[in-house]
Amino acid sequence: MSLGRGAVLAAVLAALSLPALALDRSPRPAPRTEELILSQVAERFVPVPRPALPLVDTSRAIQAASLPSLRVSPRPTPRGTLKPRPARVQVTRPQGTPSKVGRICGSRQILGRSVPDIAGRLRGCGVRNAVQVVEVEGVRLSTASTMTCEAAEALRRWVDTGVKPAVKRTGGGVAELRVAAHYSCRTRNHKVGAKISEHGKGKAIDISAIMLKDGTAITVLKGWDDRKQGRMLRQMHQAACGPFGTVLGPEADRYHKDHFHFDVARYRSGLYCR
Repeated sequence: MSLGRGAVLAAVLAALSLPALALDRSPRPAPRTEELILSQVAERFVPVPRPALPLVDTSRAIQAASLPSLRVSPRPTPRGTLKPRPARVQVTRPQGTPSKVGRICGSRQILGRSVPDIAGRLRGCGVRNAVQVVEVEGVRLSTASTMTCEAAEALRRWVDTGVKPAVKRTGGGVAELRVAAHYSCRTRNHKVGAKISEHGKGKAIDISAIMLKDGTAITVLKGWDDRKQGRMLRQMHQAACGPFGTVLGPEADRYHKDHFHFDVARYRSGLYCR
């Protein structure tokens, strides 16, 4: 039995399409056992991403490096060991510098300081082994007075044997001597061409008033003619003749109306007290 051309063509086409359909519909092969195990392991050990590291603030590090270094206290010395003693530095008083205030002239009752030798600007002036007296017999001087130790000792004796006995307990006792003059390179009474005053040699001191502890001032100028104070001042004036070689007061001349002048100059004729 013969087939028509159409039938033959259809049969050919059908034959050509069967293998394709068979390939498309064939089941996929099962995965191998090794591949399955590896995939399961890979799923369990999934790498976890690491957290990002924080950024470092370099400015703080720079500031910390610029801070001053801390002082580290030294370690304590272990017991039983001796600390080395610091070397003693001997301090010497520069030449020409006054010493500290203390006892001077070999007396416990004279306080002051030693001062460098004084060279006078006029011929005959100047003081060797000079001192500055600030207190005698517990009575202070109104100003530190420059003189020799001989004059300082005479002043001490006068306060002890003349001033204190005259004042006694009046006004609570003697507190201070008001100094009108001490060392001064000048002529007597400041006269041109006159001899050098004992003030210019550090051998004299002028006293213008006696200050009492209650604040009372017994001045030579006003007290000399006062009934009570005049009696005390005259007693002091008289007591100074002996410790001092020269004693001048209001009745000596017009230059001494307001103060006592005392100096330790000695004369062949003896003491000069007026």
